[in-house]
Amino acid sequence: MLKPISGTWFEFRHHNPAEGRYWNEALQGFSSEQWKEKIEEIASLGMEYIVLMASALKDEDREECYFETDIFPFADMKCTAPMDVLFEACEKFGIKVFVSCGFYGVWTDTLNNMTSEAVTERAFKAMEVLYKKYGKYKSFYGWYYPDETCINEYFDERFISYVNRYSEYVHKLAPDTKTLIAPYGTQLAKADGKFIEQLKRLDVDIIAYQDEVGVQKAAPNETKKSYERLSEAHAKAGRAAIWADMEIFEFEGEVYNSALIPAAFERIQKQLDSVSPYVDTILCYQYQGMINKPETPAYCGAEGSAELYRRIRALNAEAYGI
Repeated sequence: MLKPISGTWFEFRHHNPAEGRYWNEALQGFSSEQWKEKIEEIASLGMEYIVLMASALKDEDREECYFETDIFPFADMKCTAPMDVLFEACEKFGIKVFVSCGFYGVWTDTLNNMTSEAVTERAFKAMEVLYKKYGKYKSFYGWYYPDETCINEYFDERFISYVNRYSEYVHKLAPDTKTLIAPYGTQLAKADGKFIEQLKRLDVDIIAYQDEVGVQKAAPNETKKSYERLSEAHAKAGRAAIWADMEIFEFEGEVYNSALIPAAFERIQKQLDSVSPYVDTILCYQYQGMINKPETPAYCGAEGSAELYRRIRALNAEAYGI
């Protein structure tokens, strides 16, 4: 039986301008009411989780925050309090939020972001501000560490150190919150004894492995074996829930250098069929841009997004009674 899609990544601006061609401009111009509408749409599919991709975003020529702080300037967007809107709306609709701890260094420079003391200092300062202001909300469920690295057979030891350092801080700052990572390289993971030992040392509550179908590193029928092996490894390690980060997009042209557009629902069904038996929860990347409720006043995305809403609503209806 197919599992429902239980959550989605969420963003105030897509970090890659080429990929976000069909929705970045719309997001910049969203009013508070449109942001609320978008979150209500997500809830209307029965989704339980939102993973905020970035609480701040830094690239080569711009740096911005989505909450009031002196770390970076506030983002150039119509909505003046997007983080407030996010938490208030998620509180209203019963959605749990994983709050991003990045990107407080240039988002493309993953290794520096994981190892730089300056980046870590900015991130920890932001986390303190975010939790002090929004930790009162029941919807503040956990933290997402967005600087992901490839599982090239095994986790990079520097990645493990990065995750454990941030989790140590979380345990002190907000001990009741969960932690989430979403690594790529899923098809390369060996899931052997060495990998199991790494899982035991990795201080994180949830690992949502990217299925990598959208980025054309795997076909839907090729992911089944990977998730089966990973599920067995997690069971042996006895640590960290195994989730899926399922890509519901495809590229309009060249991978990573063209716009993201909605994938065909038939492909998404095959993806769900491959991962459902082996994971606890399925998240998608992502609602914004790929899905729009028909006739929504908060439209952002490409052609085919309204049809995808109808199909996913039907898929989730039985599980959630919507």
